[in-house]
Amino acid sequence: MQKTLSKQLLEWYTKNGRDLPWRVKGGPHPDPYVILVSEIMLQQTTVKTVIPYFQRFMERFPTVQTLADAPLNEIYLYWQGLGYYSRARSLHATAQIIVRQMGGIFPQTRSEVLRLKGIGNYTAASFLALAFNKPETVVDGNVIRVICRMYRLTDPAADILPLIRQKAEALTDKNNAADYASAIMDLGALICTPQNPRCLLCPWHQSCLSTGLPDLEQIPKRAKTEKKIKRGKVFLIYNRLGQIYIRKRTEKGLLSGLYEFPWSETDMPFDTQNAADTETEVSHTFTHFRLTLRIYTLKSDDVNIGGIFVPVKNIADYPFSTLMKKIWQKAATLS
Repeated sequence: MQKTLSKQLLEWYTKNGRDLPWRVKGGPHPDPYVILVSEIMLQQTTVKTVIPYFQRFMERFPTVQTLADAPLNEIYLYWQGLGYYSRARSLHATAQIIVRQMGGIFPQTRSEVLRLKGIGNYTAASFLALAFNKPETVVDGNVIRVICRMYRLTDPAADILPLIRQKAEALTDKNNAADYASAIMDLGALICTPQNPRCLLCPWHQSCLSTGLPDLEQIPKRAKTEKKIKRGKVFLIYNRLGQIYIRKRTEKGLLSGLYEFPWSETDMPFDTQNAADTETEVSHTFTHFRLTLRIYTLKSDDVNIGGIFVPVKNIADYPFSTLMKKIWQKAATLS
């Protein structure tokens, strides 16, 4: 039964699978570096979002050697806006490990891959399957949804992950692991979607235990979490030369390593008494919370919080988060 289902899925994938810039069909990708970059970019980020970033990144860093040799600050510039910047640091560190410790040879065993930076069990499985056709089972959100619906697993997904993995492993085509991994992820992304699944186009339509049932879209069951709401102030500080003050975040925590305009949810460590309230706010949603910052402008030559004044025309030379770029774009409309 499992072999029949796997064959049906692979046949569907050959005709209907997505054409992606990091994908080949008919086996593993010939360049494991392509898979490494794409898989780390795709962590917690959608395919649609990743594609343009991946293309620009690969144009600038076409090989693992060019990435290993590049300064981290430049990598941030090509990553800015993609979010989860610890991934950029991990990818850079991994490239250096491969080049300097492994002689440029990519590891092909799970234990070796897991020793690289920023790679956990899921990414290791996906990398080994897509880059080397290793018989690994990939279990992401799309796969969880497909498996839960296929076998009508109605318990909360987080509570039955071992069972989901067991079912997924049984279906995995061990001889065509690269294509199968792409196929089942595409099935979830294109057909077995969270809302309005296209069941009649599914190659597993006749075998799925949830097809046509009224609670189909409620499978898999997930716990709902409400995002916290945070508010603060951000200051655009100009000196007498018209330069603007920016600072680099520490290498730990949210948005670490990027530049920003000084902001805080509480009081700032400098005199803000003469700051002008623009009465303008900018919001951005992170994974676990939503942050709204009110924009203030301030003229001062005396700011000493670990940052620097830079010419306004040079702002683009520094990597900023999406939130800070939103603030800068909004500020342009206020002047």
